[in-house]
Amino acid sequence: MAKKAKRPALGQGLENIFGDGIEDLISNIEESSSLQSSTQIPISSIRPNPYQPRKVFDEKALAELAASIEEHGIFTPLLLRQSVQGYEIIAGERRFRAAKKVGLDSVPAIIVDFNDEQMMEIAILENVQREDLNAIEEANAYKNLMDRLGYTQEILAKRVGKSREYCANVLRLLKLPLEVQDMVSKGKLSLGHVRPLITLADEDMIIEIAKKIIEQKMSVREVERYVKQLHEDKPPKKVKVKDPNLTNVENYMEQRLQTKVTVENKKITIRYNDVDDLNRILELLNCIEE
Repeated sequence: MAKKAKRPALGQGLENIFGDGIEDLISNIEESSSLQSSTQIPISSIRPNPYQPRKVFDEKALAELAASIEEHGIFTPLLLRQSVQGYEIIAGERRFRAAKKVGLDSVPAIIVDFNDEQMMEIAILENVQREDLNAIEEANAYKNLMDRLGYTQEILAKRVGKSREYCANVLRLLKLPLEVQDMVSKGKLSLGHVRPLITLADEDMIIEIAKKIIEQKMSVREVERYVKQLHEDKPPKKVKVKDPNLTNVENYMEQRLQTKVTVENKKITIRYNDVDDLNRILELLNCIEE
């Protein structure tokens, strides 16, 4: 087995260890430029990264990669860390899956000693910066970084190389009904299609519109216009105008009884604080027998 790289200090963010460029970090390690050389690792001893944000893998792209690996082999080693049982993938899960399709017994790999937080961060940032994630996977990845590593939206934006507004918009996708999120994950709807839907409060309406977008093959601009029209056509809330005669009665009774009085259609509500206050009011109303 190749000699392990020196373990990065626990609790440090990857930017403090390797600089801001996750892409450069991955490339440098995978090309064995500075840390260590690769070694062959049995596929049977490798398992996926438990923090892998990508849940959907393009089967056609995997088949093409498998065909390339079968003909030319794997040029870029996988990045692994040793676990209690075998190894976990830090980077290179597509290569791992494609190699299994081909039936390889082992793959070239570089072993790096990362802790859980560093492993999760590099897995998420690599996928985000390489644009391998669909919008829902990206939203969940951002949420995990914020929840697990304490990122603010400002720090998140800097780490993933996006604007704060972009990150905020992506995170808002998690407010959509799960059925609509699934449509996005499967590529039936784009980020642009569902962004206007987030402004709607009725979940059933959101699902109904999402299905309509797919059935009618609506463009993003058509969806934006459609949702805008829904907001404009929404009838304004009716403001109840109280009968001034009832208001006058309320004012008179409040002055007389020295307490809050509400007079509504066929109902009078008189507020009291305790038993003594109730007796006081009843006496003023001549409701107590001598």
